[in-house]
Amino acid sequence: MNGFRVETDALGDVPVPAEAYWGVHTARALENFGVSGVPVSVHPQLVRALALVKHAAALANGEIGVLEPHKVRAIAAACEAVADGRHHDQFPVDVIQGGAGTSTNMNANEVIANLGLEHLGHERGHYEHLHPLDDVNRCQSTNDVYPTALRIAVTAALVGLTGELALLAAEFTAKGAEFAAVVKIGRTQLQDAVPMTLGREFAAFGTTLAEDVDRIGETLPLLAETSLGATAVGTGIAAEPGYAAAAVRQLRALTGLDHTPAADLVEATSDTGVFLTVSGVLKRTAVKLSKVCSDLRLLASGPRAGFAEINLPARQTGSSVMPGKVNPVIPEMVNQIAFATAGADVAITMAADNGQLQLNAFEPLIGHLLLQHITWLTRGCAALRTLCVAGITAGGSTLPPGITGAVGAVTALAPRIGHEVASAVAREALTTGDDVLDVVVRRGLLDRDTARALMAVP
Repeated sequence: MNGFRVETDALGDVPVPAEAYWGVHTARALENFGVSGVPVSVHPQLVRALALVKHAAALANGEIGVLEPHKVRAIAAACEAVADGRHHDQFPVDVIQGGAGTSTNMNANEVIANLGLEHLGHERGHYEHLHPLDDVNRCQSTNDVYPTALRIAVTAALVGLTGELALLAAEFTAKGAEFAAVVKIGRTQLQDAVPMTLGREFAAFGTTLAEDVDRIGETLPLLAETSLGATAVGTGIAAEPGYAAAAVRQLRALTGLDHTPAADLVEATSDTGVFLTVSGVLKRTAVKLSKVCSDLRLLASGPRAGFAEINLPARQTGSSVMPGKVNPVIPEMVNQIAFATAGADVAITMAADNGQLQLNAFEPLIGHLLLQHITWLTRGCAALRTLCVAGITAGGSTLPPGITGAVGAVTALAPRIGHEVASAVAREALTTGDDVLDVVVRRGLLDRDTARALMAVP
């Protein structure tokens, strides 16, 4: 198929590439929106979710008798193809667009209509047999389709993130067991504090990340609420009686998710609160990941003039001028993902705040940023686990050779000898360079065996 076909909308005729499954409305969007250069197809979860929503709508329309069975079958076949991952290259509209996602919805309507036409034995663009709006978009509006699809897409993406985050947490926990006997000094405000083990430090990394697997999971039921059937502003205008209930029921069956209709469809059409909640949880997870990565970089600093308490796997040469230098590139990459996620949360907040009256026009930005940063976090967790944490080793000889020599160890003696006396012992040890244990015994405060037992690493 070569050349162009001509399609018409309310603004006039537009040439459309003959081989394209998209049509006139997508062509207009390609002329108008090209700022990011990132097509909607970069988010396969969203394209798949749009197909699922259109499929559910077609089945519902068939169920209530407003769409002929052969059209239902054609639309269903097209939607199944897109949901299976085919034809995603036919979703070229830019992720940043005006119109509250109208261009994305139109893109989906046209692709599904033209795939359906081929299923029926007709050529693309012959919409008298199957129409993008009259048939594929029947009983729908962008204003209920797009947010419903976005909720489904975000849900799928979050499930992937929690899986990778759980694996990363488990890897840290395993390292905690591996390092259980490695003694070190804990630090507060970068100053020596009290004895601990490297194992407990790594186990804590695992615990803090595992907590966020649960926090992310708590957002999933919120995303299951749908406004499908609300149409333009939540009143259900242009939707046939019985459509909304049938559409939600069909969507439940297709996705396997426990979709529930929103209690107030007008409120649900304008509200983006659930996306703010998800964004906030993503920021929390990102900040935790960043803190852990910053700790890894600090603990691995050196190798001769830093902490050097752990060794990170060498992933690549680190300098164009310093031979032999190796940098902590994987934690640094995850740090940057976290910074970007925190910045995206600000943009999502502004977009949510600036929706007016019955609709938020800025859901395309919200959706793009959420899906982008869930994807980045998911990939970042996988890279951190496989390319960094799994290969970490303890620093060995760079750790304190005798825990009783560390000034922070005197904290364990304070309940027996008193805080002021313990402070004096610490000052003397720092001034003389002597072992804390030796100072305690020399002062006659405790015998050596008792003091050693009290300073044992918890």
